[in-house]
Amino acid sequence: IAKKVFESAHVVDASGGSVTDIGPLASQMQYDKVNGYIKKGIEEGARLVTGGPGRPDGFTKGYFVKPTVFADVNNDMTIAREEIFGPVLCIIPCDSEQEAIDIANDTIYGLNNGVASADMDRAMAVASQLRSGQVQINTPLGGAGPMVPFGGYKQSGDGREWGKHGLEEFLQVKAINKPRPRKPRKPKSKL
Repeated sequence: IAKKVFESAHVVDASGGSVTDIGPLASQMQYDKVNGYIKKGIEEGARLVTGGPGRPDGFTKGYFVKPTVFADVNNDMTIAREEIFGPVLCIIPCDSEQEAIDIANDTIYGLNNGVASADMDRAMAVASQLRSGQVQINTPLGGAGPMVPFGGYKQSGDGREWGKHGLEEFLQVKAINKPRPRKPRKPKSKL
């Protein structure tokens, strides 16, 4: 499924204003970094399903990267441990739902996770156990809209962008302490 989806992705130059599936990366430095991760995945023994280092066919310049899928990845591999920030998918096999959750949480990062399931209750139960700032259920990244806070856990950051929580990043809290009003004392009775 992943191979079919990644091979059907349209890599386009959006300078003409067209809508893109996958556009270029932001800089030469990021282009080199993503291609370095792809080469590292191959070196460490991950199975290249589609894509690979270099530009997609038809692109001779720009920071375009082939949509790349690796299979047979494990959490000891660099491509599983690092945030790549490029069109690279790493498929890590597992034998149970709990093992999948454990693998997903076994990282120093926690920006985003995805859960795919026909059972929404089960998907919500899994999502609640994932240690990341966002979890997409049956939807692509960013499908939630600008009112949903975006940000990570762990070394992916603690702040939030967008929505109420994003605005709160620009506010400062001030506590003002003042004396409490004194209650009038009842006179002591003389007996």
